[in-house]
Amino acid sequence: MNIQMITVGKLKEKYLVEGIAEYTKRLGPYAKVSIVEVPDEKTPETLSAAEEAQVKQREGERILAKVNEGAFVIALAIDGKPLSSEDLARQLQDLATYGRSSVAFIIGGSLGLAPEVLARADLKLSFGRMTLPHQLMRLVLVEQVYRAFRIMRGEPYHK
Repeated sequence: MNIQMITVGKLKEKYLVEGIAEYTKRLGPYAKVSIVEVPDEKTPETLSAAEEAQVKQREGERILAKVNEGAFVIALAIDGKPLSSEDLARQLQDLATYGRSSVAFIIGGSLGLAPEVLARADLKLSFGRMTLPHQLMRLVLVEQVYRAFRIMRGEPYHK
């Protein structure tokens, strides 16, 4: 399976970089994983609704340009569908079974995702109603994808 994680902004925190590298390495036997960072828009503290929409649109264009053709797109969104770890494992297993071996997970920037990106998504996935920093979400996502592959293979993993 080819897993693409498209994210907005550059990751700077060493502890997050190291954690993501560790889980990406662990995923090696199960899937080909690529993490694609697209530049974020510089945003002042206060933005009008129109300026916010422009920022999301520009970031959204960059995101969509990186999605592999034919990929099943899973956009992370607070208002998306909440899945358990087992549900995510089943979703990925079903995709692989039915020939959808290219999956793109998308994590937006600090303002969220553009409507065009959400419209392109085959699934909007929520990790809960809490707002998390998008940089931290990368680590959470890669860990959950690793966990999903362990579940799919019937391998032990801490519950």
